[in-house]
Amino acid sequence: MLKEVLSFQKIIKLIYLFLPPIKSIVLKVVHIIEALGGGVYTYFRDLSTFFGDDEINKNIETTIIYSGNRKEIDAQKIKSEFSDGIKLIQVNMVREFSPVQDLKSTYKLVKELKKINPDVIHLHSSKAGALGRVAYFFLFKKKKLFYTPHGYSFLRTDISKTVKNIYWRIEKNFQRFFGGTIVACGDTEFEIAKGIGNAKLVRNGIDIANVHKHFVSHQNEKLTIGVMGRITFQKNPQFLNHIALKFPDFNFVWIGDGELRPSITAPNIRITGWILERKTVLQELNNIDIYLQISLWEGLPIAVLEAMALQKPVIATNIIGNKDAVLHNKTGFLFSDVSELENFFKILKDPKTRSDFGENALARCHDLFDKNQNFKQLLALYQE
Repeated sequence: MLKEVLSFQKIIKLIYLFLPPIKSIVLKVVHIIEALGGGVYTYFRDLSTFFGDDEINKNIETTIIYSGNRKEIDAQKIKSEFSDGIKLIQVNMVREFSPVQDLKSTYKLVKELKKINPDVIHLHSSKAGALGRVAYFFLFKKKKLFYTPHGYSFLRTDISKTVKNIYWRIEKNFQRFFGGTIVACGDTEFEIAKGIGNAKLVRNGIDIANVHKHFVSHQNEKLTIGVMGRITFQKNPQFLNHIALKFPDFNFVWIGDGELRPSITAPNIRITGWILERKTVLQELNNIDIYLQISLWEGLPIAVLEAMALQKPVIATNIIGNKDAVLHNKTGFLFSDVSELENFFKILKDPKTRSDFGENALARCHDLFDKNQNFKQLLALYQE
C-alpha cells in the first residue's frame, strides 16, 4: 500500500514538471478619451506613469485609446512622454456631433475592444462617454464600466437651454441603459453625478513633487497675473481682456493659444503661444504672482492644481470645479462679479500675503490632489 502511494506521488510530480507555469491573473483596463489636450493630457500622462509602473503592471494591464486631434499636443511626443508600461492606440474621434465620423469611430472602437478583451472599460469626457458606451454594448459581454465626465456637457454656457436639456437627458438615459459607475473628478461633479446614477468620487490629482521642483521664489517689478489653457469660449478670453483694460498697471500672461486669440487685444496681455516643452510651461507658470481662472464651466481644472503646487494664490470664478479646488480667503479667492477683483488684487499685492496663501495652496494639494493617492483609489475601484 505504501509503495502504491509513493508511486502515485511520483506520477503527480512528473505531471507538474511538464505543466506550463501558472500565471497570475492580470486585470485588463482600457481608458478611452477623445479630448487628449490641455489638463486632460497632463492627467493621462500622470495616469500612464502610475499604471505603467513595473510593480502595478504585474497585475494591471493598461491601454489608452485616444484621439490626437488637438492642436496643443504633438502626436509624436505622446509616445515619448507616456510610460512604456502602458499601450497606446489612436482612434480618430471628433468633438462635434458628426453622424458619419461617429459611426466610423464607434466601429473602430468595437474592433479594438474585441482584440483587447478588457475586464474594465473607463470612459473619459462626454464624447468618449457616448461612443464608448455604444461600443461596449456591441461587445455583447459584460465588463466593468466606468465613466468620468471631466465637466458635464450640460453645464456649458455656450449652448441654449434646449440643447442643455438634450445633453442632460442623454447623460441620464445612457446611464440608465448602459449602467456602470460614474467616477466624478471633483466634489461638486460628484453631487451632480449622484442624481444621474451610481457614482463614486476620485478627485483629479497631479504629480506635486514634479511640478513643485520648478518653484523658484522671485519678485516681479509689476504684479503679474497668469492664465493657462486653450483660448476658447470656455476659458473666457474676452473677460480677461476686459480685466486687463480695467487694471492697466498690472501685467497679464496667457500661457497657451487657441482660436479666440484675436479677441485678446489689451496691450498689457502677453500670449505665449503653444509651448510643447513641459519644463518651459511650468517655468512660465512659476514666473507669475497670481493665477487667474475665469472659466465658464469646469470639471476640476488641472491648471489650477498646478498653480497651487507652485504656491500661487488663485483667483477664480465661483463655478463647479474652481470652487472645489480654491478655498476662499485661504488659498485664494472666488468671485462672481468683476467689481470684486479690485479688493482681491489689493490684498494680494502684498508679497507676504501671497506667500501665505501659496503655502496654504500647496498644503491643500498634498491633502486632496496628490495623483498617487487618487490613482490608488481608482485602482481599488477597478479591483473591487
